[in-house]
Amino acid sequence: MIQRQKTGGRAKGTPNKATVELRERFTSLLESNFDTIQSDLNTLEPKDRIKTILEISKFVIPTLKSVDHQIETDLQNLKFDFEQEVIKVIIVPPTKEV
Repeated sequence: MIQRQKTGGRAKGTPNKATVELRERFTSLLESNFDTIQSDLNTLEPKDRIKTILEISKFVIPTLKSVDHQIETDLQNLKFDFEQEVIKVIIVPPTKEV
């Protein structure tokens, strides 16, 4: 597949205007109906109330992305050759210090 150079559109990191506008409108809707929403939430069981609040918050509070971090190591430096260490102990007995 041939990759072409990007020549237009949004710059990387620029938020989508429609998404920003929708988020602002939803926030406004929540703010203008806060008392009604609060009284409706108060009628719910505690676990349902928390679940509903978390679901509503997804529309207002940005969702954080999880980050995967991989650590690359040089396994050759970390390798412990057990057989070689055993052979050293058997063939070359430890010296006694006087």
